[in-house]
Amino acid sequence: MSRVWKQMAGALLVLALGVAGCGSSGGTSDGGAAGPPGGTSGGNSGAEPIKIGFFAPITGAAAADGTSAQRAAELAVEEINAAGGIDGREVRLIAHDDRLDPKEAVNIANKLIGEKVVAVVSGSYSGPTRAVAPVLQQARIPMITAYAIHPEITSHGKYMFRQSFIGSVQGRAGAEAAVGVLGKKRIAILYIDNDFGQTLHQSFKERATGLGATIVAEEKFPAGEKDFGPLLTRIREKNPDLIYVVAYAAEGSVLVRQAKALGITAQLLGTEGLDSTEQFLKVAGEAAEGVIITTNLNRDDTRDVARNFIANFKQKYGVEPDMVGASTYDAVKVLADAIKRAGSTDPDKLADAIRSTKDFEAVTGTIKGYTDKGEVMKTVQLQIVKDGAFRYFGVVDNPEVYQVP
Repeated sequence: MSRVWKQMAGALLVLALGVAGCGSSGGTSDGGAAGPPGGTSGGNSGAEPIKIGFFAPITGAAAADGTSAQRAAELAVEEINAAGGIDGREVRLIAHDDRLDPKEAVNIANKLIGEKVVAVVSGSYSGPTRAVAPVLQQARIPMITAYAIHPEITSHGKYMFRQSFIGSVQGRAGAEAAVGVLGKKRIAILYIDNDFGQTLHQSFKERATGLGATIVAEEKFPAGEKDFGPLLTRIREKNPDLIYVVAYAAEGSVLVRQAKALGITAQLLGTEGLDSTEQFLKVAGEAAEGVIITTNLNRDDTRDVARNFIANFKQKYGVEPDMVGASTYDAVKVLADAIKRAGSTDPDKLADAIRSTKDFEAVTGTIKGYTDKGEVMKTVQLQIVKDGAFRYFGVVDNPEVYQVP
């Protein structure tokens, strides 16, 4: 998912154990030599640590998401090391702040190459992740992007993977929810004017009209918008029975409050961009009641992997996890599982092991597998806001929706 498109001023952070406010990663971020990325992961406790690179927007306007991603990555690494590491080898998270700046992300990628990481997890948005992908592909370093949606990311080659949904999948899932589940036929689309918004807008529109719905209005807005009154007034005049909202929590929380103030009664259907207790639910308040979103985190999931993550994250950091954190946690766990199954950190063996992942029980659902292009295959969750919390509403489990050609 690509949430905001701005460049921030800030300093490059090389994050280690004890980062203020973020807890321990179970590793270090020293740049010491770790040997070449290739090689067999043996059971020798004296062996060199396995270094995993990580970047996210830790500072700036996207810091809330970056912090969530970084915390989840650290929690995953901490758990892996507490269980004995990978074949007895310690895992170290080498984390950097990309400041949501693609140029800074490229600098980080080159630094991670020099630091001899065996793989990279992107906890960032599409802009920085797109910039990094060709650099890491050329260096033969596998990367799993946690939640960035842009299709170009995995197009660079065999070492690129995506753990959450590509934008077109989430847009199609939204249409399935709107028309197939909710039975709505007159739909308005209100979307943020960037890659995230444009991708979901188009894929939702194509699927919804194919299912028999009529799009009665399409309105876009810039990142950071505070006044949705004119757009919502025009939409209200079209009398839709559902409004598909592609926004981030900062804009979405304002939008739903203003929609309620205008007396709009149409069902609001959002995306993973609204999946935040801290940034969306607590800010939107009662106006968020009844909003439905497509996401990958089911708060009512009864599986141990999901229950434990939610409980451990909240206990460690004092806040509820969101889909950004859950997606990043899963990316680290998928990577660790692949390294173990490969029995090696050789890039080709590791990439093959990631691609051969099957029926992996992740926090964000059972990963059925990965396509040849590195796209994850799993169901899309529907959550509804009820009594100020995200609750289970349904699931989109249609292979036509979540499989990417």
